[in-house]
Amino acid sequence: MNKFLSVAGVLTAVFVMFTAVLVVAPQTARAQDDEVTITILHNNDGESNLLPDEDSGDPGLARFVTALKQLQAGAVGDGVITLTSGDNFLASKEFSASLANGTPFYDSIGLSGLYDAMALGNHDFDFGPEIAADFVSGFDPAIPFLSANADFSGEPALQALVDEGRIAASTVIDTGGTQVGVIGAITPRLPNISSPRGVTISGDVAAAVNAEVEALEANGVNKIILISHLQGLSQDQELVPQLVGVDVVIAGGGDELLKNDGDTCIPDEDAAAPYPLMIGDVPTVTGPGGYRCIGQLDVTFDAEGILTAMSGSAVGVALDGEPDADVQASVVDPITEALAGLSSNVIGTSEVDLDGQRASVRTMSTNEGQLLADSILDAGQTQAESFGAAVPVVAVTNGGGIRNDAVIPAGDITEADTFDVAPFGNFVVTGEVPRETFKNLMENAVSGVPEAEGRFAQVAGFTTEINLANPGREIDQEGDCDLIGDEGSRVVEITLDDGTQIVADGEVVPGDPVNVATVNFLAGGGDCYPLGDVEFTPVGVVYQKALADYIEGPLGGSILASDYGEGTARITFTGEAPAEPAEEEPAEEEPAEEEPAEEPAGEPEPVTTLPNTGPGSTTGPLVVIGLLGIGMGALLLEAKRGYRKYY
Repeated sequence: MNKFLSVAGVLTAVFVMFTAVLVVAPQTARAQDDEVTITILHNNDGESNLLPDEDSGDPGLARFVTALKQLQAGAVGDGVITLTSGDNFLASKEFSASLANGTPFYDSIGLSGLYDAMALGNHDFDFGPEIAADFVSGFDPAIPFLSANADFSGEPALQALVDEGRIAASTVIDTGGTQVGVIGAITPRLPNISSPRGVTISGDVAAAVNAEVEALEANGVNKIILISHLQGLSQDQELVPQLVGVDVVIAGGGDELLKNDGDTCIPDEDAAAPYPLMIGDVPTVTGPGGYRCIGQLDVTFDAEGILTAMSGSAVGVALDGEPDADVQASVVDPITEALAGLSSNVIGTSEVDLDGQRASVRTMSTNEGQLLADSILDAGQTQAESFGAAVPVVAVTNGGGIRNDAVIPAGDITEADTFDVAPFGNFVVTGEVPRETFKNLMENAVSGVPEAEGRFAQVAGFTTEINLANPGREIDQEGDCDLIGDEGSRVVEITLDDGTQIVADGEVVPGDPVNVATVNFLAGGGDCYPLGDVEFTPVGVVYQKALADYIEGPLGGSILASDYGEGTARITFTGEAPAEPAEEEPAEEEPAEEEPAEEPAGEPEPVTTLPNTGPGSTTGPLVVIGLLGIGMGALLLEAKRGYRKYY
């Protein structure tokens, strides 16, 4: 377990521990009776990337399974644990095939028998609690799905799985002659970025995890792993210093590439940090999603559960690897057959490349985003009268709902492309939005820029000018979306396509409400859009169908450069966002005499910005803890031997 470190003996330990790290070698038996080495194999954010796609660098699930089984068989540890840290499936054309096929879903079939435990991620709730329950129930044999800071009692289907032990806060795995505790944690932002409905989430992740640590320790378990899905390593950097007794963290949701020289995970991309990343004295690992990589972390514990050595690497799954025959037959082949019709159904052509890259649609107007917004507006205008709803004049959708994370090249557009762009079960809705609320909506949408946040808006029916030098709206994005600071003054102008001004010189122009089309996720307050008090009417079409119908119908199958080429952006920016203030160097202190060294609570360590990589990555700069050298990290681990945790 993690204990406080003593300064005494560090100089002697430098040579001893550095040598120990260098000589960690494959072993098939314990080096001595009181030590055990555990091989941890892990991945994250599989997100239903079940089919191989060489152009996108996706090996597919069948090749991933072959690679994982080979690593399990060849593991150097006395025991092996296989874990994943959430976002186990995702709305997509592949998952639409699962929904059409029924339970068990193809993702459940393909992943069964591989893992000892899995964390729940935000996307696992995108279709609501019943689909999440169906996914978990589809595993044979059953395994625990973990989240310590979630209460499922408000959702009967999920609570039934809690009662059966298939959903839990933590679990204990017997391996290598020892017991290892595994705890799960999910982002507190879940209600604002997904659809958990009656599932309640505690924002105090540290308290929830520490409570599980205490319970595990009380039962004699002294080796503990956290599998977290907090949306990025910057969140883990904030959490880990608050934890007591967690030895290893496996993070998810950010897709950061951690690797060392010679590692095979995405060899043509630079690493964000070494593997593992040390957060204090806790080795923390994660990787790109989509079944492209597998992390292997070998950790050695002494008899008292103190982590004494570690080594590891990020292993790439070969695009030309041998697919697992069972997964190929039971998952890949039936999905391929089901989707063949979608991929061959050309519904239009585009004169221009369509930019749906995550980094783009979450920070600026893009032509793909505007095309989707236009389709939502058209669906609202076409369907509103038959539903007795307000006929919209504008549309707003969030960049987080655009999921293809790619540029669709000029040329044919297929029905499958529309599923890639708009995969969620989001229904088009319309409602009358007061002008002040509409301005606040846009303030929220642009408050994260230049960070890539899913709440950024793609719009139709109006143009807007944003001054990034002005303060962004400060909202509790991880809680109840309350205003917690500046109300925001970035929105300078909003002008409807008919010339009506809604905002001029930063002030709301008095007038009638704005009839808005959007998706039900945002209408319900998702991404902290301030629409919860507005009455919206669903108009009977999901946004994927709206997109396909718009291309085939009003556009006549032609996406023109005059409408979606250069110079057609509807959101323009002036000014520059203020830089984050630099942190002051802490004053040097005299070393305490004969006292254990302890980091002061609440004081951040030096930080560095991690680049991001891969599909589903959090593409804004992530601030994570400053890296200690691997040798120094190992030194600190050795130095803590003999000191037991005292609270």
